Amino acid sequence: MPLNLISPAFADGERIPEKYTRDGANLSPPLKWSGAPEGTKSFVLAVEDPDAPNGTFCHWGLFNIPADQDQLPESVETGPEKARLRIAGNDFGNTHYDGPEPPKGHGTHHYHFRLAALDVPDINLPSQVGVADLWKEASKHKLDEAEIVGIYER
Repeated sequence: MPLNLISPAFADGERIPEKYTRDGANLSPPLKWSGAPEGTKSFVLAVEDPDAPNGTFCHWGLFNIPADQDQLPESVETGPEKARLRIAGNDFGNTHYDGPEPPKGHGTHHYHFRLAALDVPDINLPSQVGVADLWKEASKHKLDEAEIVGIYER
């Protein structure tokens, strides 16, 4: 069974509820996955908007997610798991989740939540690493990848 990623908050290809955007509460949405391949030792997650006016915009990056984990609760960064999360810097310049905030009138943007199963227990990167560099490093260890796309328009 291939790696599968879902969100209880929105279906693949559907609108991301406002509370998970910068127009709302800016909470990270809940995510669940299944089908991790044999040999998975950790996971990495990246959220990107390829429809941004200046090219792909990175909203969130989590890494060193333990292999025995199969979900992230809503607003994971404010919960008890916060202490063990490694978070990459996003293109807003923050090291936390920043949800959709496309330019008004720019049309529908597609937010790609990408989860990769890795063959290493951790990725040793500096704390200021960006999401794009995180994904590049993680790709060297990728066993499988799953994606869910949410849309949002202002």
